[in-house]
Amino acid sequence: MALAFDEFGRPFIILKEQEQKTRVRGLDAQRANISAGRAVARILRTSLGPKGMDKMLQSPDGDVIITNDGATILEQMDVDNQIAKLMVELSRSQDYEIGDGTTGVVVMAGALLEQAEKLLERGIHPIRIAEGYEMASRIAFEHLERISQKFEFSATDIEPLVQTCMTTLSSKIVNRCKCMLAEIAVKAVLAVADLDRKDVNLDLIKVEGKVGGKLEDTELIYGIVVDKDMSHPQMPKRIENAKIAILTCPFEPPKPKTKHKVDIDTVEKFQTLRQQEQQYFDDMVQKCKDVGATLVICQWGFDDEANHLLMHRNLPAVRWVGGVELELIAIATGGRIVPRFQELTPEKLGKAGLVREKSFGTTKDRMLYIEQCANSRAVTIFIRGGNKMMIEETKRSLHDALCVARNLIRNNSIVYGGGSAEISCSIAVDAAADRYPGVEQYAIRSFAEALDSIPLALAENSGLQPINTLTAVKSQQVKENNPFCGIDCNDVGTNDMKEQNVFETLIGKQQQILLATQVVKMILKIDDVIAPSDY
Repeated sequence: MALAFDEFGRPFIILKEQEQKTRVRGLDAQRANISAGRAVARILRTSLGPKGMDKMLQSPDGDVIITNDGATILEQMDVDNQIAKLMVELSRSQDYEIGDGTTGVVVMAGALLEQAEKLLERGIHPIRIAEGYEMASRIAFEHLERISQKFEFSATDIEPLVQTCMTTLSSKIVNRCKCMLAEIAVKAVLAVADLDRKDVNLDLIKVEGKVGGKLEDTELIYGIVVDKDMSHPQMPKRIENAKIAILTCPFEPPKPKTKHKVDIDTVEKFQTLRQQEQQYFDDMVQKCKDVGATLVICQWGFDDEANHLLMHRNLPAVRWVGGVELELIAIATGGRIVPRFQELTPEKLGKAGLVREKSFGTTKDRMLYIEQCANSRAVTIFIRGGNKMMIEETKRSLHDALCVARNLIRNNSIVYGGGSAEISCSIAVDAAADRYPGVEQYAIRSFAEALDSIPLALAENSGLQPINTLTAVKSQQVKENNPFCGIDCNDVGTNDMKEQNVFETLIGKQQQILLATQVVKMILKIDDVIAPSDY
């Protein structure tokens, strides 16, 4: 770096410790950033679409994750480069907002960067490229609105929702049971949805998994499943019309908070202490009985004496239930969480039609099912599978499907999948490019080319000849003026995605294009990177 001199001719320092920093400027900086972004996109490119491959990631402590959910792959990959971290953030924001399309958004951003690199080599200024991309993304956004279709569904006719969830699940490892899982996801969302306000609270859907059984044993329970069993083996395993006391206070004699010491020097004193304790327990259990509770769910434990007394008084109890589960149980049964015994009243009890304990296989695993609740707003999806990784992946896949169903309840517009929406946008953007004078025209055309990368990747992953397939579909769209032609990934024999029932949500697609464009604009505007050099 050139030295700077003050008016007396003495050199002075501009950048502190500059020999310890590396600095990349101008076009080199942009090229380095673009290649970093593209490297991330290249990793995800192969896991796009129904024939996409899965990635296996091993964390430092030896946990193995197998997934093809874009956001999960990028979260688990330990990315070091700053620009690559932007791509990770990109897929994360798509995951938070829409929940689906996390792979596509990164592939899209990678393609835009690739096109931008070509334009930069032609000597076009990065800001002009960014502006051209911005215009093109607006054209594509509006075009998606035009080709989208509304589809009607009601609480009784859920078929369209199931079809869309099946599209989401078809790219996952669980695609052999996609019909059943899609139905479970839709029913779960409709159970907690508020159709008048068009709002869905996904926190009310609990997804539990247990290793064992097969994927087909996955079920939807209108109620709560708790991974606990009754505190005493002889307590009843099935309680009908249960009245549930939900406690967050421990079932044991009170202890002073300060340090204390009890001096006992005679047998009599010990006896009185023991009787006092027993009296305490008796009062506690009696209090629960008086209120009319037939099941106690406690956040803390209780000692064996309390357990024994509860058993004698025929009051089944469950201990060590976590806080989140307590809240869900309270929401489902309409009960109140009680922090002190003195405050127990009959109004605060939750009601459930059936509480049963179910054991699995030959193991001693038992779980509590709380069903037929007063407020059926909380549901549980209970997943079974051959191994832990399978269950984790199924949870992630179901999360995507739940998000899609939620988005459709919020906004019931759809576009067709299989790359048809992207191809249609590409044609529209290409046609619109001629209307813009100036250098932006090039950028808009490049945007149209970048949009083709998603159908290209789909064709590539499906083992078709990418360029031939894409050009054939594109010409068919133009000829028939039919924006629903896409890549026939599953080899059904028709390119019309309407016939194949491959849907995607409109807001998901729009979000993909907007987010990808924003990130690419940001990367293009960086022209100087100062980083501490690696020692």
